[in-house]
Amino acid sequence: MTMELISMAQAAAAHGAEASGIAGNITQAIGGAGAAIGVGLIGSKAVEAVGRNPGAFGNILTLGIIAMALAEGLGILAFFVSK
Repeated sequence: MTMELISMAQAAAAHGAEASGIAGNITQAIGGAGAAIGVGLIGSKAVEAVGRNPGAFGNILTLGIIAMALAEGLGILAFFVSK
């Protein structure tokens, strides 16, 4: 009976490693999707803002690029933290 419990514990430990790998992949997918959605929203709002006020193109472009870089940075951070 003791040997059965030891083998069950070893099997559970092996499955735990697989489950953590799956959890890491899900975290990466959510992080990548969040970054993509963030960049898309920033881009669409920047285009909308330039359409409303073409004279502010330079300021909007600068703020849009900074915001997109921050969104991408959070996506990359999610990739590194999940592993």
